[in-house]
Amino acid sequence: MDENTLLEQVPDRLFIGGDWVEGSAGRFDVTDPATGRTIKTIADASVDDGRRALDAAVAAADDWAATAPRARGEILRRAFDLLQERRDEFALLMTLEMGKPLAEANGEVTYGGEFLRWFSEEAVRIAGRYGTNPEGTGRMIVSQHPVGPCYLITPWNFPLAMATRKIAPALAAGCTVVVKPAELTPLTTLYVAKLFADAGLPAGVLNVITTTTSGKVSGPIIADPRLRKLSFTGSTEVGRALLKQAADNVLRTSMELGGNAPFVVFDDADLDRAVEGAMLAKFRNIGEACTAANRFIVHESVADEFATRVTERVKAMRVGRGTEPGVTIGPLINEDAVEKAASLLDDAVRRGARVLAGGSRVEGAGTFFEPTVVTDVPPGSEILREEIFGPVLSIVRFSDEDEAVRIANNTEFGLVGYVFTRDLARGQRMIDRLQTGMMGLNVGVVSNAAAPFGGVKQSGLGREGGLEGIHEYLSTKYTLTPDPFGA
Repeated sequence: MDENTLLEQVPDRLFIGGDWVEGSAGRFDVTDPATGRTIKTIADASVDDGRRALDAAVAAADDWAATAPRARGEILRRAFDLLQERRDEFALLMTLEMGKPLAEANGEVTYGGEFLRWFSEEAVRIAGRYGTNPEGTGRMIVSQHPVGPCYLITPWNFPLAMATRKIAPALAAGCTVVVKPAELTPLTTLYVAKLFADAGLPAGVLNVITTTTSGKVSGPIIADPRLRKLSFTGSTEVGRALLKQAADNVLRTSMELGGNAPFVVFDDADLDRAVEGAMLAKFRNIGEACTAANRFIVHESVADEFATRVTERVKAMRVGRGTEPGVTIGPLINEDAVEKAASLLDDAVRRGARVLAGGSRVEGAGTFFEPTVVTDVPPGSEILREEIFGPVLSIVRFSDEDEAVRIANNTEFGLVGYVFTRDLARGQRMIDRLQTGMMGLNVGVVSNAAAPFGGVKQSGLGREGGLEGIHEYLSTKYTLTPDPFGA
């Protein structure tokens, strides 16, 4: 399917109560970051539109909660099957609105689809327990119940996977939802809503609002006492603000926030594997991932060889529009992202770091930045403290394990870490010592629908995916009944 035909198929209105409706705040443009051109103009939701979406979710809540788990699971499975049929459409759409290379967009379709399949299976495995109380005077029943209407705020960098990672467990648990995608990449979520409608999801269970005034529209939804759950993926700064708002109604919250991932290479590491892992951990999704390695902490005895090898690989990467054959690095999401990458790199260079490859924005149309390797980054450099969210690989050296751990943990964030070593005992020590919610041991990608995704410290609260993911949308109830066999 060509670009124009696909874009004509994507809805351009809000999805509320099973209907496609105009937004009362007008319309806004969605642009292709590779060209700067508008690819579609869509509805802009107002505060009233947000309230209407929550009204629809509340109205559908009781019926959806009472729907049999098997029926909920089968709708999710039909959505998964439809996604496989339309995978080329979704991949192209993500490339157009976000910029990632088409091959990576196809990978996201696979990854995002797995949340639909995984939670279609988990819907029927929501379990409780039953037993005699310790005193022998009664029976204890522990049961799980949907938390209620949920507000899901998704980011721009993985527009399909971040939507399915939230929507699928919520629906599997029996919750209704209002989804607000990022202003920069809303089209994929609108297409997901169409997918669910085609899969037979009842009206009002899933509602999607697109808006240019996120804070203004979100505030009244979060303040509404009928809302019972808030899930957000995005920056720590915004996450803190949302947590403060959620506190007033004591909402259940899931927060997947910023990262500053360390990538530790020990002197005994398999360098072939470490380099391959580095390319995945850094340059996947153009470096615009919260799981992207941000600080490459390499033992001094292998730092030069590691730098040489990754530099050779980086210089061979092709920059361009993601729809072009052979492109491995697409555009950054907008001009602000380019300026941030340039600023962080300039700061490191002023302090004494050396650029081995890249280092500049690409002139011309679009928001492109060269894939970059910078080594000998001094302590105190901003690039070691801030999440760069771009294709810049920064190398620092260490001399022993304690120093590596100190550098790796010297951050307010704790989402994921990567460790490369052949020493199994050292690997186990690093599992224990790194202050992260996830870790890749001799691998450069950890994300999987069957695994709990989330961090510690200021990288967030709660987990998405895995056995743990559905429990973020369930509340536990304990009931005591008299001993049915007692006097």
